[in-house]
Amino acid sequence: MTQAVFLLLAALAVFGLVYIVGWALYARRAASEATPPEAQPGGTSILHVITGLVTNFFDALGIGSFATTTAIFRFFKSVPDRVLPGTLNVGHTLPTLAQAFIFVALIRVDMFTLIAMIAAAVIGAWLGAGVVSKWPRRRVQWAMGIALIIAAAIFAAQNLGLMPGGNEGTFALTGTKLVLGLAGNFLLGALMTLGIGLYAPCMILVALLGMNPTAAFPIMMGSCAFLMPVASLCFIKEKSYAFRAALGLAIGGIFGSLYAGLVVKSLELETVKWLVTVVVLYAAVTLLYAATRRDAEAKEAAVADA
Repeated sequence: MTQAVFLLLAALAVFGLVYIVGWALYARRAASEATPPEAQPGGTSILHVITGLVTNFFDALGIGSFATTTAIFRFFKSVPDRVLPGTLNVGHTLPTLAQAFIFVALIRVDMFTLIAMIAAAVIGAWLGAGVVSKWPRRRVQWAMGIALIIAAAIFAAQNLGLMPGGNEGTFALTGTKLVLGLAGNFLLGALMTLGIGLYAPCMILVALLGMNPTAAFPIMMGSCAFLMPVASLCFIKEKSYAFRAALGLAIGGIFGSLYAGLVVKSLELETVKWLVTVVVLYAAVTLLYAATRRDAEAKEAAVADA
């Protein structure tokens, strides 16, 4: 293990430790205060643990965990909608840190490329939030959904040999491609403030820039691992999350992430390339579905006002 890899893993470990300590302190304080019942510390259910296990297994494959967790929680009505965003962030933070730790250690991406791409996403989330948060969310969902479908089609054509693909052995970006990669990840980091997932777009960005598709895993997971603890501690401080559900997600999610990390590591490159295509199509469909629902809701609201 190189010194750069060790330092990056150490930074992830520090973030994880600070997050755990902060969560424990805030939870202990909440237990002694008058807080909403859903925020009170206490036992967690097997549903929460299994949900964390399954959703974070697929999250580590690049599919994402927020949408699937939301669907499960709403189906079983186990978490009030009011605290759902905070519960998702708090519960999935430790599994995301575990995923980043695993893939940074297993997949040797050029460290300058990796650190620069992670930094671009973090800066995009912090500095770009004020700009991107003002964009119409529905318009962004339509644009991202259509763009991902086009990108998935291009990538599928490359997989089938219908058009030139990238260098399968490339784990570094230089020159113009590095600039494009940093700009792309900066934008993806900023779009996270609108609830647009980073995983699928990052996978297609990395692939279209000519990198090995597996290089996307440490890049996208490292980016989220440095973003989520800060946001989650804010939810915890404001008691805007369900403690029991979040704890279950964290426990199950860590095991799901560990197992998926070993699976992805052992997959054939051809399998990973098709997995990327399927994941991107899934993300595109969910984005377009969400945008369509917003269109329908807007029309219903207009009719009601009239």
